[in-house]
Amino acid sequence: MSTSFRGPYFDTSASKNVTALVGKTAYLNCRVRNLGNRTVSWVRHRDIHLLTVGRYTYTSDQRFQSIHSPQTEDWTLQVRYPQRRDSGMYECQVSTTPPIGHSMHLSVVEPITTIVGGPDMYINKGSTMNLTCIVKHSPEPPPAIFWTHNSEEINYDSPRGGVSVITEKGDITTSYLLIQRAKAPDSGKYTCNPSNANPKTVVVHVLNGKCNSLFQIARGNALFFFSTKALPFPCTPLLPVPKNIVKTS
Repeated sequence: MSTSFRGPYFDTSASKNVTALVGKTAYLNCRVRNLGNRTVSWVRHRDIHLLTVGRYTYTSDQRFQSIHSPQTEDWTLQVRYPQRRDSGMYECQVSTTPPIGHSMHLSVVEPITTIVGGPDMYINKGSTMNLTCIVKHSPEPPPAIFWTHNSEEINYDSPRGGVSVITEKGDITTSYLLIQRAKAPDSGKYTCNPSNANPKTVVVHVLNGKCNSLFQIARGNALFFFSTKALPFPCTPLLPVPKNIVKTS
């Protein structure tokens, strides 16, 4: 649209879709050209609820606030501590006659962290452990993923050796923790902790002998193993090692 147009209009070059994390402040930005003395309001479509007029909040839900800096054309709806129920359409309106509006969609997502094969994994002594952590539904890849063993951050340069990690970032982020030549002390709780998502824990059992000769019965927090041929207990299937991971010695 020509900038010579004298009435208010919306700059629609920015995306109409905004994704935010549960609990992390969300911002929906509306840029209005040639506003003049008109007023900008924000309306929630779900219940046709007037949220803000100008810089004033018109809802009892004080999580919503309109932000505007003088000398700018931006009117931003701030949503603090957003929840999944806040997802939906929001409209930026200008008080022309008749009013004009620009709709935006807010998606509030909660990233899901999973460890393949959890919550318990059974590994034969001497085999390679491949713990694969997957992070989905994150607006952006986690800046970092930390692995811990029994609540202590893993040291990849420890004298034990044979421990490596690689993280592939994208719409779905995957982090591989490789531990070669598994030993009894490698048993325990392993936690994948993405910096922008909830952690996930798996319990690894490194077993002496063959897994299919064991049968597990749980009693509270205790695990009882019985040797039996009639009730084979299979190992957790070993996942393939990513091709771009260089094995350490």
